[in-house]
Amino acid sequence: MSALNIKQGATSHSAYNLRPTFSDHEERHTLAVLVENEPGVLARVIGLFSGRGYNIESLTVAEVDHTGHLSRITVVTTGTPQTINQITAQLGRIISVREVHDLTVEGRAVERELALFKVAGKGEDRVEALRLADVFRANVVDSTLDSFTFEITGTSEKIDAFADLMRPIGLVEMARTGVAALSRGSD
Repeated sequence: MSALNIKQGATSHSAYNLRPTFSDHEERHTLAVLVENEPGVLARVIGLFSGRGYNIESLTVAEVDHTGHLSRITVVTTGTPQTINQITAQLGRIISVREVHDLTVEGRAVERELALFKVAGKGEDRVEALRLADVFRANVVDSTLDSFTFEITGTSEKIDAFADLMRPIGLVEMARTGVAALSRGSD
């Protein structure tokens, strides 16, 4: 073994390697939480985040099993890997929580969001709004003489891009559902 290989081996496996093994880089994670559909469960889940100062970027909740009385909460949050691990572990300790999955870590996931945009404008602004809606595959769900309401689905980035383009045209109001996500494949 050469001196260089020995030195590299000593650095990466040495007890004297004092570099921290954790990261302070914040990452965006999508968590899927299967819970019992009963009063107070959502409040406990949200309370876990707010009580510890964790931010929720997106939150969606719906019953997914009527007979089993189960709901699925999809939470998008950011934090260091250690923070995300802590959130996941703490969610798993809530009594009404059945399963917690970090879709970001477990593999590729399909994420979609629904948004409604009310855009006001006349003349060329109306034409431009319709042209952009066509490019983004947004549907017109309401129309008046001076406004449109568009429905668009896609990734959060697509929704953000559409909003950025509609602002100068006359974006009046926007409503977003938050992220719904499932892991890819048959699992």
